[in-house]
Amino acid sequence: MNKNEKFVITINREVGAGGRTIGRKLAEKLGVNFYDKAIVEGLTKKFNLSIERIEEIKAQKKTWWNDFNNYYSSLVNSDSDADSGLVVDDAAIFETEKRILEEIAEQTSCVIAGRTGFMIFRDYPNHLNIFIQASFKHRVQRVMRRQNISEQDACYIIEKLDKNREAYIKKHEDTSRYDTRNYQLVLSMDNMTEDDAVDLIMEYINRTCK
Repeated sequence: MNKNEKFVITINREVGAGGRTIGRKLAEKLGVNFYDKAIVEGLTKKFNLSIERIEEIKAQKKTWWNDFNNYYSSLVNSDSDADSGLVVDDAAIFETEKRILEEIAEQTSCVIAGRTGFMIFRDYPNHLNIFIQASFKHRVQRVMRRQNISEQDACYIIEKLDKNREAYIKKHEDTSRYDTRNYQLVLSMDNMTEDDAVDLIMEYINRTCK
């Protein structure tokens, strides 16, 4: 990845590993926008987007990107940091959100958490795919703390989301989100803070990227 040219960094993560926080902080350090499931869904609903609608706007040469940027800050500022909700497995939604991310990447450098970014951008000429993981115990404790729920509820959320997210990946691609060959960098968050992880990623970028 050449950090001096337009780039995309994707963050795939296990629930409770802190990947979303790492992605947001990394984007801040790099001075680029951060996108995740909540933000992309918010943009989709706000502008009533579909693949056909995106193509229509582009054909009319409307400056939709300026509207996206204006709406983006309100979504970032209001979005919760908690991992919650189940994957809505709908082919039309998947294709629309994929197209939105591709359009965003055409416009500017960015960090993307989740949303199968490692699949969408695996052939992108200037990208870095990262996987954030942690032990089950670490994840349970973090979810309990951040969502103020019981250990039993935290275990249920993690196991359910793990299963659904893996099924979501397998439905659209013949791979697993746990296959480390999909990533250039894999980090385990046990005994590490989100800031530590960001520092390590920045060191990796500075050492290995142009």
